[in-house]
Amino acid sequence: MALSDHSQLLSKAFSGLGVDEMSLISTLGEWNPERRRSFRKEGTPRFFIEDDRFFERWNEQHIAFLKCEFTRFQNAVVLWTMHPWERDARLLKEALRKVGPLAYSVIIEVACTRSSEELLGARRAYHALFDRSIEEDVAHHVNGSERKMLVALVSSYRYEGPKVSEEAAKCEAKTLCSCIRNADKKQPMEDEEVVRIVATRSKPHLRAIYKHYEGICGSNLDEDLNVDLSLKDMIQCLCTPQIYFCKALDAALRNGGDENTKEALTRVIATQADAQMKEIKEQYHNQYGVSLSEKIEERANGNYKEFLLTLLTRDN
Repeated sequence: MALSDHSQLLSKAFSGLGVDEMSLISTLGEWNPERRRSFRKEGTPRFFIEDDRFFERWNEQHIAFLKCEFTRFQNAVVLWTMHPWERDARLLKEALRKVGPLAYSVIIEVACTRSSEELLGARRAYHALFDRSIEEDVAHHVNGSERKMLVALVSSYRYEGPKVSEEAAKCEAKTLCSCIRNADKKQPMEDEEVVRIVATRSKPHLRAIYKHYEGICGSNLDEDLNVDLSLKDMIQCLCTPQIYFCKALDAALRNGGDENTKEALTRVIATQADAQMKEIKEQYHNQYGVSLSEKIEERANGNYKEFLLTLLTRDN
């Protein structure tokens, strides 16, 4: 096989998410010392650069990139095999190490899409693993307007029955409308009533608020929440989690996303394969005009791709 063909096969093996292990093995297994020297000398600069001491060395950025791609399959397997409480606790701990909007999204995701018992289990696991409470660490690491709301969300234990007070939902829809419309004067998440409503009301009650909001305010809640994207994520996770997860998956599967964005692909599939994957797949197809399986087939590689597709197509 010509050297250019080897370069193309290697580039293809490393494209997308994960690594095409079989192509890599078949290509590299043919290399003898002379072929390796030729590839380093003439191969694409994506892999090697000329050192000022007259040898061809790996591009440092590409080393970091490859290490990350090789670990995707491992990380997916580890997340999938963990007890859900431990999985969420470790996801939260890792998010709090990073801090920032993408880290907050993981906290929001766990706090708002799990049941009350699941969230309580994650809090117990966090305490057992790290000798601290989630609330304590969120309060310590998060600054700004999100802190009060995020602490309240991870502390929540919501009523999960079907009863909803429509009058209370209408009243609270009006409260949200007023706070969101006055966001230029005060951030909605700094308002005590907004924190109370979002962090304590049951999910059926919040969906009733969502329904009444447009009739009372004359506009869609999702559109109005563009003034505060973190609050928008919270409301979506609580009321329409399948829409939130589809948005996270689509961002992860696009070309050019950063590593934090790409990690959502593993996280969402590993945590939702036993939960609401059917609804997520239906929403993804309706929203983007392609099945989630087809998109993963297109963007992912090797064992990582096969494992994700296995989780997507399993019978729950």
